[in-house]
Amino acid sequence: MELIVHDRCELNGTVTVSGAKNSATRVLAASLLSDAQVTLRNFPLELEDVKAKMAFIVAMGADLSPFPDSEELQVRGNDLSFDSISDFNLPIRTTYLLAAGALARHGRARVPYPGGCKIGSRGYDLHMMVWRSLGCSVEEKPDFIDVIGTLQGGEIDFPLSTVGGTENALMCAAVSRGETLIRNAYVTPEVRDLIDFLREMGARIDLEGSSHIRILGAGGLLGGATFSIMPDRIEALTWMVLGAVSGGRLQVQNVPFETLQVPLIHLRDAGLDFFSNSDSVQVGPECIGPHGLQPFELATGTHPGVISDMQSFFVFLALFANGRSIIHDYRYPERIAYVGELAKFAPGALEAERARISVQGPVKLAGAQAMSTDLRGSMSLIMAALCSDGPSRVGGIEMALRGYNRLPEKLHALGAEAQWIR
Repeated sequence: MELIVHDRCELNGTVTVSGAKNSATRVLAASLLSDAQVTLRNFPLELEDVKAKMAFIVAMGADLSPFPDSEELQVRGNDLSFDSISDFNLPIRTTYLLAAGALARHGRARVPYPGGCKIGSRGYDLHMMVWRSLGCSVEEKPDFIDVIGTLQGGEIDFPLSTVGGTENALMCAAVSRGETLIRNAYVTPEVRDLIDFLREMGARIDLEGSSHIRILGAGGLLGGATFSIMPDRIEALTWMVLGAVSGGRLQVQNVPFETLQVPLIHLRDAGLDFFSNSDSVQVGPECIGPHGLQPFELATGTHPGVISDMQSFFVFLALFANGRSIIHDYRYPERIAYVGELAKFAPGALEAERARISVQGPVKLAGAQAMSTDLRGSMSLIMAALCSDGPSRVGGIEMALRGYNRLPEKLHALGAEAQWIR
């Protein structure tokens, strides 16, 4: 899929942040831990990752009823099984979260190998450790991971902090028999959303400090629930950065400020003085002072800091700063492939090496042809095309649609004159 932009677009209007991708896909999988009806609100139905997981879940036997006008999804897990699945090629990373529901029902799960973005090495050894720690046998087959056993409480000590491992452990432990202790858990805002949802379904989960979780398993399936997905903090930051430099004025609604405290400090330190109330923010040229945006240096890390998924947007912002900025990413040091494509809009302004990107601003962006390399990098290329003088073409933008709900409609409503070609 390609995006064609003929010239610089001045964006004006109001945009509402959708439910968080990194919560919705997890909560959707967790809704399969019940045979009762689950209603999910503020659910981003148009995300490509969500649609892929929904299609696979339907093939497993679940009933899904989407309501696009109200952005709700009703889920009924029914008698889930992998028996009728013939295609295990699922283009998302969180396939391992589909195991718990099947294990709780039948004692067996055939887990598709994780897909999605290729950013460095993303193994699944920690997930196999989770299943084995909770009493299951695990075997790697050519098309899937075969997990067999009755889930029993146990102790899970992660050798390194892992979001996916923590989510998998939470879901499996919630339907295990007995008590489970998870140590060195990685509790992001989206993981907290998953914990809140599991509690709403009846799970007994105690979060002790920031990395120790105790779960008393139900020994079977949980109950039904009605739950609202948290707003997407990465989407909110995206609109704030784009609104600040596009030349127009945006009001960004449904902003989860409590999850963005440190990233917003970095924006303010760079000279972006935005206006906000309890859940919305206004950004535009007046938010940048008379001395312009200031260069900055930051390192991505774990929450509550600037997470790696936000890296490309600070790199994009640095193109408009008055001087040299440096962005480090030690957690995912290979997350630099998009930089070469972004540099096509700003020749000579960007340099990238492992774990380090330097940006020399300010730059007047010029139209270019570029190809997406990953989800967040794809969105930075779209932002560059919208802010460039002259025509631009960005390929592979289906990657951005994996993480930005109703993106074409939102940009069109803001006045972007762009063509989306499949």
